[in-house]
Amino acid sequence: MASQSPQGIDVSIPAGLDSAQAKLVYLYVAASGTATAERLCDDLCVQKGTILSITSTLRNRGFLERTDSGFRLA
Repeated sequence: MASQSPQGIDVSIPAGLDSAQAKLVYLYVAASGTATAERLCDDLCVQKGTILSITSTLRNRGFLERTDSGFRLA
């Protein structure tokens, strides 16, 4: 499944993502470039503990990386 981000970049959801919430976080970060945990919580209406769990899983699987400004695609 590919979509077009606001920056004109084709974004595909990795095959290893089964969780709808993980896909949502992945696509949000892909579309925005970077995102903090707080911004993900606010914009996606998801509790911080859930966001931290999802981003941890995405980082462990090599899909996201943490930077000084938040999370971005790896």
